[in-house]
Amino acid sequence: MKRMMFALLVGSLMSGSSLAQQTLVGTYKMVSQVRDVKGSGPAENMGKSPRGHMMISPTHLVVFYTAQTRKPGTSVAERAALYDTLNGYSGRYRIEGSKLITSVEASRNENQTGTSDVRNFAWSGKRLTLTTESRPSGRDPSQTVVVRTVWEKVE
Repeated sequence: MKRMMFALLVGSLMSGSSLAQQTLVGTYKMVSQVRDVKGSGPAENMGKSPRGHMMISPTHLVVFYTAQTRKPGTSVAERAALYDTLNGYSGRYRIEGSKLITSVEASRNENQTGTSDVRNFAWSGKRLTLTTESRPSGRDPSQTVVVRTVWEKVE
């Protein structure tokens, strides 16, 4: 009897983690992103209508998005400025409670490659909100930032 109860407990714990991962599996379209820099306040740094997708498989996550107002660059300075209007990363992920933790294997920002990206997640209908914990800004490490990105599941 004790063995059966133990097996049921272990099985329910394992399926709970799998259920959370299965719920996240899919393709998402980016809806919005708000970057809140301490002392400066929130801003839609990618514009009101950023473009991008996130794909989550049972084991891996891939994110790529760009700002709303991108224009082709012709000069070296213009092409360099385009770098600030995009983001992308990928890697294996795991779920711990309401945290989505990605082991970043590839990134547009090499400072992020090899790190763990931790985001709190919450659902509202078909929308998934991912929120970072307060952390140093990638643009200016002397500032702290919280980034909230909203995604809508499309499949």
